[in-house]
Amino acid sequence: MDLFWSSLGPMLLGAAKGTIPLALASFAIGLVLALLVAMLRISRNRIAGAVGRFYVSVIRGTPLLVQLFVIFYGLPAVGVKLDPWPSAIIAFSLNVGGYAAEVIRAAILSVPQGQWEAGHMIGMSRGQTLLRIILPQAARVSVPPLSNTFISLVKDTSLASLILVTEMFRVAQQVAAFSQEFMLLYLEAALIYWVICLVLSTAQTQLEKRLDRYVAH
Repeated sequence: MDLFWSSLGPMLLGAAKGTIPLALASFAIGLVLALLVAMLRISRNRIAGAVGRFYVSVIRGTPLLVQLFVIFYGLPAVGVKLDPWPSAIIAFSLNVGGYAAEVIRAAILSVPQGQWEAGHMIGMSRGQTLLRIILPQAARVSVPPLSNTFISLVKDTSLASLILVTEMFRVAQQVAAFSQEFMLLYLEAALIYWVICLVLSTAQTQLEKRLDRYVAH
């Protein structure tokens, strides 16, 4: 148990300085990318729609670990060498973009067509209608699945340890390699991930309740 308590501090520090910032940065960039891809997917332009479908198909059809390795280990073969942190952020952002794009697209399509027509009736352009009427309503629908995407991303950041990003699981690996107490350290890492996800799930529930009250009014 001494090892458990002595390793807890470094692992929590790894979560605070590595896991959480990596997840937040990747999710924020991924959401912007997802919105752009969702716009392509619902575009009336066939080429734009095809580009969006292709991107989503590639991201959803290949493992995240492969995407991560292609960026970190593959790109140097064509003269593009990235450090571990940028590589991880790019890979996770692209992955979030592919999955969240479908969530956002579905949320936009769930808004009744009459809302588009209402915007047109009061003189709004399609872009103005989307920004001022459709997206606020779509945001409410997309909160639960996007929250789940973020929670999954927090767990997926452990893969960054394979390209030497010093996040929480990487710290656990280093301590385990030194102490040879692999079971203890990996269970400790699992416990920390579980607590983080539990906190995020609770926050998600509270956010949904707040939005429900807002919608009810």
